[in-house]
Amino acid sequence: MSAATENQHFTWRYLLVLVVMALAALAVCGRLIYLQVESQDFLQDQGDRRVLRAETIPAYRGIIQDRNGEPLAVSTPVTTLWANPKELVTQQHAWGVLAQKLGMSEKLLKNRILHSQGKQFIYLQRHMNPAKANEILQLDIAGVYELEERRRYFPASEVTAHLVGFTDIDEVGQEGIELAFEEQLKGVDGKKRVIKDLRRRTIKDVGLISSAVPGRDVTLSIDLRAQYLAYRELLTAVKEYQASAGTAVALDIETGEVLAMVNQPSYNPNNRARADVASLRNRALTDVFEPGSTVKPFTIAAALESGKWRADSLVETAPGYLRVGRKSIRDLNNYGTIDLTTVIAKSSNVGSAKLALSLEENALHDLFSRLGLGQATGAGFPGESIGQLPARIRWRPIEIATLSYGYGLSVTALQLTQAYAVLGSGGIKRPVSLLKVNGDVAGERVLDEKIARQVVHMMENVTGEHGTAKRASVPGYRVAGKTGTVHKLSAAGYLDHEYLAVFAGVAPVENPRIAMVVMIDDPKGDAYYGGLVAAPVFSRIMAGLLRVKNIPPDKTVENFANLVEKDTPES
Repeated sequence: MSAATENQHFTWRYLLVLVVMALAALAVCGRLIYLQVESQDFLQDQGDRRVLRAETIPAYRGIIQDRNGEPLAVSTPVTTLWANPKELVTQQHAWGVLAQKLGMSEKLLKNRILHSQGKQFIYLQRHMNPAKANEILQLDIAGVYELEERRRYFPASEVTAHLVGFTDIDEVGQEGIELAFEEQLKGVDGKKRVIKDLRRRTIKDVGLISSAVPGRDVTLSIDLRAQYLAYRELLTAVKEYQASAGTAVALDIETGEVLAMVNQPSYNPNNRARADVASLRNRALTDVFEPGSTVKPFTIAAALESGKWRADSLVETAPGYLRVGRKSIRDLNNYGTIDLTTVIAKSSNVGSAKLALSLEENALHDLFSRLGLGQATGAGFPGESIGQLPARIRWRPIEIATLSYGYGLSVTALQLTQAYAVLGSGGIKRPVSLLKVNGDVAGERVLDEKIARQVVHMMENVTGEHGTAKRASVPGYRVAGKTGTVHKLSAAGYLDHEYLAVFAGVAPVENPRIAMVVMIDDPKGDAYYGGLVAAPVFSRIMAGLLRVKNIPPDKTVENFANLVEKDTPES
């Protein structure tokens, strides 16, 4: 081949290579243009899917606090550890130390991982102390990740457990105020965009998608100081008398606010592992009982309202019993001829029954209903009972008689307290509020003011020298109230040796501000009367409440000294 021919072939090969390279460059440029222009959105989305994540911003649940701003339920930051089993299954060398840090057996952890290895998410442990969770995260085990959450904490623990209630592990209200005000307390989680690496670690916050909206706070009507005092005194009494249970409720007469509400037995809402179902009940609102003699002041009010009886009217109770049909109604003693005040002070069943039988058939039922018995209190608490107030087309005489001294109907402690608050307010009924009230509360007049005042002054004799509950008196204050000692009712009938000891009252008499009921369930031993068991608890709690509310005394020191000097143990 000649040199000219060879040069010619070289030139063509050179041109061919240039053409191929140029075509290749054009193809690359075309591809780049296609990717950058035509497929930019798609590629950007694919890239974002691998590193860009939408992460939840947890919203704080609202705080529950007492009327003075003391926290009763708050949410605290905690760390939840979770794992991707597909990744963790390759880290068998770290299972032992991971299980030890988590406080579980290696076998249990192994079974959980292997059982879930087809999944991409399992919880390892929820609501951990952040410091302990960080110890595990520092081990840098592939497949183990963290999640920020909130845990509900109850600073007052058992003291406010029945009222405040509790949430589940996801901070959803399950009982009490937490359940009743779930919509108000719960927040709305926010979202933010973050960049994460292949180990799912957050590298950078890119931007906010939506802000977290915290839940709204709830301010309760209770005063935590009064709540602690009531809880302590009730717990002491239940232990002292080896009782099955107990309840104490106090209301502000002027507003209907609950100042204190305690029950025994109680539970720790921060750790409910050992709590039984019975201890979770707010007995003040859910449990009903026959109120016994604590309704006698209402019977007296009905008698005065009828116009047939006056405060100074006399009732013949001799010889100490009354035959009604085939039944006999008895007093502890033959009190003879007594006035209406003495009917209350001596707790005469005969006197109360005679008054009731002299009235129109529905007179007692109508007044009891107006006072709130057999009706919702307005508190709005989940699971609140309305009790039972029987209604009859025709009343048998024995039904009227037994109703007059508190048998044949059932009430909650809160209902009974509300009824006494009506007497204390001069006949005005106000709805019960578990929330702090701002401003005046309008009420409904259900009883003549003069009659309500007369009955309150009659009840003052119960705590006086010759009354059945001298132990309910409070130093420096005039106290009005009524005892109740009730046979417990079972499916087989009334129990001979099991009682409810009850005391209900208001103070101070001159201008009643607080109404309260104390009920001790099944006190053991010979001391089971309301005046012996429940009255002293009432006295101590009421004394503390009057101090907390800064209510001035209405009794002179000399008068109280005379009462104490004459006080002797009851039979």
